[in-house]
Amino acid sequence: MAPTVLTALDSDLLARVLARALRRGGDFADVFFENRLTQSFRLQDGHVREASSTVLRGAGVRVVVGAQSGYAYSDDLDEGALLRAAETASLIARDGHAHAAVVELTAAHAPSMYRPHPDEPVDSARYVALLSRADVAARAFDPRVVAVNAFASDELQYVQIASSDGRIVTDRRPLVALGVQVVARAGAQRENGYLGDGGRTSLDVYDEVTPESIARESARIATTKLGAREAPAGEMPVVIGAGGGGVLLHEAVGHGLEADFNRKGTSLYSGRVGERVASDLVTIYDDGDLPGERGSVAVDDEGTPGQHKVLVENGILRGYMQDRLNARLMGVGSTGSGRRESYRVLPQPRMCNTFMPAGASDPEEIVASVERGLYTSSFSGGQVEISKGDFVFMVAEGYLIERGKITAPVRGATLVGNGPDAMTKVTMVGHDGRLANRSYTCGKGGQRVPVGVGIPTVKLSACTVAGTGRG
Repeated sequence: MAPTVLTALDSDLLARVLARALRRGGDFADVFFENRLTQSFRLQDGHVREASSTVLRGAGVRVVVGAQSGYAYSDDLDEGALLRAAETASLIARDGHAHAAVVELTAAHAPSMYRPHPDEPVDSARYVALLSRADVAARAFDPRVVAVNAFASDELQYVQIASSDGRIVTDRRPLVALGVQVVARAGAQRENGYLGDGGRTSLDVYDEVTPESIARESARIATTKLGAREAPAGEMPVVIGAGGGGVLLHEAVGHGLEADFNRKGTSLYSGRVGERVASDLVTIYDDGDLPGERGSVAVDDEGTPGQHKVLVENGILRGYMQDRLNARLMGVGSTGSGRRESYRVLPQPRMCNTFMPAGASDPEEIVASVERGLYTSSFSGGQVEISKGDFVFMVAEGYLIERGKITAPVRGATLVGNGPDAMTKVTMVGHDGRLANRSYTCGKGGQRVPVGVGIPTVKLSACTVAGTGRG
């Protein structure tokens, strides 16, 4: 019989911990408990190279006074250890108004938006079979495929959040991922292709999105790049492809709409709610309650329900993504955007699933409107300066647009620009809005959390392309 998994702490214990946390004063306190079970496997060139099963379990105690947070965590979950963590957090954040605190907790309901996931660990043979199928499919796609690296992971995270406002809530969060990286070679040239998928579901999702389909697409990307031309350079129209192009939206705009940057005045969007910040064709949502999506949460890591948030509506800035601390200081409510990597760190305002909804244009008409330009299907990485909005993005898969048609693949293309400026240059938005494959992880302040990104086919009237070829 499998050992019993600890899914929550005793509510009376949590009430005592919160009372201890507030005994030196404070605006509010909370406890975040986590028990995360993860299995992961990696297959390289047909052989299992890594296999692991890990448990991350503990609790963190936070005390907030004004804009300051005192935080301490414990891997030990007995009462003495948790009370010591509460004492430490209290000492860090004390406001000088000591008083006896009494906390009464009432359970709140967290509606599930995740697909079914078993409680028991999955047999390792199932992982190996999935990865082997991907390996075989990638190699069969094209004889120029010379290396295949595939991974799969399955995570089940139990969280419980108790707050001094009397709320206690639990969540059971599944998360699976399967990714395939392919290397193709022609002569001395080598190119990579990558695709992953998954979400808040179980491994059963790979009966729908098969390892073979993921592997073939990875191989297609790699082999297509073998015949690519050098990317043009200069300012030109750029068409962002649906789905994966949402990475640009996430990085170039999304981070600038997180509340901490705006409260501190370090974002270009600070103090601009109600103002025009983009073309009237641009609407941007961040949604935490999309069933099964990678960035979805029934409740965030502060216990606030996941929500649909309108960030930009027809070009007008409507609001920011808020956690409890920044929302309180800015005089608004939390938007369910308080997220953290684990119980060992403080929550921050973060994105969940950030996307632009569908517009009115036919994607083919968008491409046809460009005499000469660049079409981008996906990006491999980039950098953004939040205070200025300046970005640099490397194009993972791109093509020339010539006389209104997508033609030759290109390599070495980089988009250089400014997020707010780019959003004013959106002149067409396709009716093919969708979220990208579910494999993205976002980093901020040393913390990484799963997210979703998405966009329809979008035309930027002008953007600087840094390439190695002639424009």
